[in-house]
Amino acid sequence: MVGHIKIDKVSKSFTNPDGSVVKALNEVELDIKPGSFVSLIGPSGCGKTTLLRAISGLALADGGDVYVDEEKVTAPGHERGFAFQQANLYPWLNIEKNIAFGLKARGIYKTHKEDVKEYIEMVGLKGFEKSYPHQLSGGMNQRASLARALVGHPKVLLLDEPLGALDAFTRMNMQDEIIRIWKEQQMTMVMVTHDVDEAVYMSDQVIIMTPRPAKIEQVIDIELGRPRARGNIDFIKYRTRILEILNYAGENHEPEYYL
Repeated sequence: MVGHIKIDKVSKSFTNPDGSVVKALNEVELDIKPGSFVSLIGPSGCGKTTLLRAISGLALADGGDVYVDEEKVTAPGHERGFAFQQANLYPWLNIEKNIAFGLKARGIYKTHKEDVKEYIEMVGLKGFEKSYPHQLSGGMNQRASLARALVGHPKVLLLDEPLGALDAFTRMNMQDEIIRIWKEQQMTMVMVTHDVDEAVYMSDQVIIMTPRPAKIEQVIDIELGRPRARGNIDFIKYRTRILEILNYAGENHEPEYYL
C-alpha cells in the first residue's frame, strides 16, 4: 500500500508586509501510515493549512523535510490531490471541464473519461455538468472541487475543510461518500477540520495541534468500528476528550499566585 507520509521536524515562517515574521510551524514531526485517514485539528490560525500545503508541495518548509513514500516533497505532484477550502474553480470552464482539467493536463483524459462522469454523479452534480461556477452555489462549487481532486486517483488526498460550505445533511452524506472512496481507493487522506464530531466520525487518528507556532499536542487513535454512530457513548467520550485537550493545548495552567 502506498501513501506513507513522514514529516521530519518541519518549520515554516511567513513575513508580513510590515516586515514582521510569523512562525506557523515549529519542528512538527508526524508519521502517517499508508492508507490511513487522519484529521488535523487545532485553534484557528495555528498552522493546519500550512502543514497541509507543506505535504502537498505548495509551500516548502523553511526547515525539515516532508516525504511521501520515502521521496522528498520538493514541488506539487499529481500523486497528491488537494481539495482547497475555497473551490478555486476556473470560471471560464464549465463544471465537467473543471473536473477533467487535471486529467487533460496529464494527457490521460481519454482513458479516464468515465471517471469524470462517475465523480460528477458521486458528488451530486449530475445535470449541472455544463453549468459554470458562477451559476452554482458555493456548496455545489465545493463539491466540484472535491470531485476534481478525486478524479485523478491520487495516492494521497489532502482536504482543507472541504465540506465547510455544505448544509448539515449534505455534509454528513459527503462524509460517508469520502469514507467510501477512501476504502475503495485505499489512499491516504489527511483532512483539516474545525469540526470535532467530523474528525471523530471520519478518522483513524486525530492530530491535535497547539496554537501558533504549531507543534503536535497529541495524537488520538480513534478505535471505533465503521460505520460509526455519533450518539454512541464511546464516540461521545472521544469528542469530549479532544475538546478538553483543545481547551488546554499549548497552555500552562499552573496558577500564577496562591491565596
